[in-house]
Amino acid sequence: MARRLPLDRAIDLYLDHLKVERGLSLNTLDGYGRDLARLGAFLAARDRADVDDVTAADLTDHLIELADVGLGARSRARALVAMRGLFRHLIAEHWLDVDPGQLLEAPRSPPRSPVVLGEHAVAALIAAPRRDTPRGLRDAAMLELLYASVLRVSELVGLPLADVNLRGGFLRVTGKGKKTRMVPMGAAARDTIERYLVEVRPSWLRARDQPALFLTERGGPMTRQGFWKLLGVYARAAGVRAVGGAVSPHKLRHSFATHLLERGADLRAVQAMLGHADIATTQIYTHVSRAHLIEQYRKAHPRAR
Repeated sequence: MARRLPLDRAIDLYLDHLKVERGLSLNTLDGYGRDLARLGAFLAARDRADVDDVTAADLTDHLIELADVGLGARSRARALVAMRGLFRHLIAEHWLDVDPGQLLEAPRSPPRSPVVLGEHAVAALIAAPRRDTPRGLRDAAMLELLYASVLRVSELVGLPLADVNLRGGFLRVTGKGKKTRMVPMGAAARDTIERYLVEVRPSWLRARDQPALFLTERGGPMTRQGFWKLLGVYARAAGVRAVGGAVSPHKLRHSFATHLLERGADLRAVQAMLGHADIATTQIYTHVSRAHLIEQYRKAHPRAR
């Protein structure tokens, strides 16, 4: 006989497990927390106080309600992952004998092609900061490195100076799930970072034990929101726009991957640089790359038109 456990307590215990034992990022934890809070409210309205009160029909109805209020298929799929994880954890910890979520199927959504900036647009964006000012030089170094080494924005702003090997031309990056990967950086990024380290960082440094590579004028690390803001400023200054919305750090990640594949890079190598656990995640970029190949064929082949 399984022990009884209040549902809200079960959710708290599961989120603690994800944070402490699984080492998930704060952003992922926030997403799971929102999904499970929404599930908890739905089940509370049905008087499901304990975890063993929950049925498969309850979970199915919750997914239907999420669709009815207009939540997209991807968001509903993420909510399902959170639900499944919760009840599997409860089974493993012997709070439940039967998993009510084991037969649920993920909502299907058509694969979306990533939004990609052209090489000229990326070059214009990187050239936008004024490199004759301290702030402009730092921003140029950040943009160069973001594109050169395909970092996530959280990886960029949190990158320790100790993990940057300028002589070897690579970074040690700690990404999602605290997984570490080695990523190369190009000569342009390396040269700009070297200038920033000589001309800017020493004058902004307030604490000698500050680990972050990129600092603000107050001596602390830049925030994700701060970098998003400056990226928007430079995109507008360069006249660079992205399909479907503003230029974002993730769109530069998409652009990096696509540009490498268009120039013949190996898919497995791109997967390693992106830090994708599953190569299927990386394969979305091959669709864009194939479109590029078809365009080049039509331009170059004498009988293509």
